[in-house]
This record gives sequence, structure tokens and C-alpha cells, in this order.
Amino acid sequence: MTDFTLETFPNPRPGRRYSITHVNHEFTSVCPKTGLPDFGVITVRYIPDALCLELKSMKYYYLEYRSKGIFYEAVTNKILDDFVAACSPLEMTVTTEWGTRGGMTSTITAEYKKPE
Repeated sequence: MTDFTLETFPNPRPGRRYSITHVNHEFTSVCPKTGLPDFGVITVRYIPDALCLELKSMKYYYLEYRSKGIFYEAVTNKILDDFVAACSPLEMTVTTEWGTRGGMTSTITAEYKKPE
């Protein structure tokens, strides 16, 4: 994956705990075993601190995965790591829900909580 910079903007209400939820219904990556496309829904929920994630840069970030071979667990944790690094939220949860493969669906959840 190329080095992509996620953009942020100042939290308009610093000091207030509120949550932001972004859902991408069109996420695609590639199964590293079969080379076939994987289709998922990515839900990012976070409580911002000083910065918020900018939507357009999130969309372009997600597009970087379209041709990347990566397991569900790895992509979920990579998204969490990259988003936390970009905006340093108070809390963040990334949930990925994957389309049916072999009669099974998968949901992966990774969480972060800023140390006190």
C-alpha cells in the first residue's frame, strides 16, 4: 500500500465527549489466499479529542486496499492503527463486516482507548 496521509480538522467542540460514526458500505480488498475480491462494510466509531478525521481522505484511504491482499483481521487492525495515529481520539472502534464466503460471514472488531 502506498503512503497515504489521512487528513484531519480541528474538533469543533473540544472538551465535550460526543461520538462520530462513519460507515463505508463499499469497501473492497483481496483475499491473500485466493486472489478473489472481498467485500465489506467498515464502521468507524470514535470519540474525538483535538482532531476529527476528514471524510474525503478516508474515502481515498479505503481505495488503497482495492488491490491489496490482506486478511480480514489484519485490515481491521491496520485501519484502527492508521486512524488512531492520524487523529489520536479518546476512543475508537473499527468493525468490519464481510460478505458471505463459503456459506459464512465474518465480523471483526478492534478497539482503542487512549491511556489516561
